[in-house]
Amino acid sequence: MRKDKKQVIGDEISDEYVKSFLQFEPADATSPSLHKLIKAYRGLRIDDFERFVGFFVAAGFDLDGKDEHGKTFVDQIRDQRNAAEYIEIIDKARG
Repeated sequence: MRKDKKQVIGDEISDEYVKSFLQFEPADATSPSLHKLIKAYRGLRIDDFERFVGFFVAAGFDLDGKDEHGKTFVDQIRDQRNAAEYIEIIDKARG
C-alpha cells in the first residue's frame, strides 16, 4: 500500500451517524460537551472522530468542557496509547 493511502477497515460511516454522537447527554455533572467528545472517542475511528470534531465545533460545543473533577477531554486521554493523534485533532480544531 502506498504511504499516502490509509487503510480503511470496515464500511464508510455516514455524516448522519457521525453527527449522532452530538445527541448524547451526560447522566452526571460532566459537561455535555465533554460527554459528547468521550462518546465519540470511544465509538469512532480516528478519521471519523476528526469529522465529528468539525461538526462538534460547528454546532458551538466547547472543546474544553470539564468533568466534576475539572478535567478536560485532553486531560482524560493524555496517558492512552493513541492519545497524541486525538490531541492533535483537538489542537487543530482550536485553531
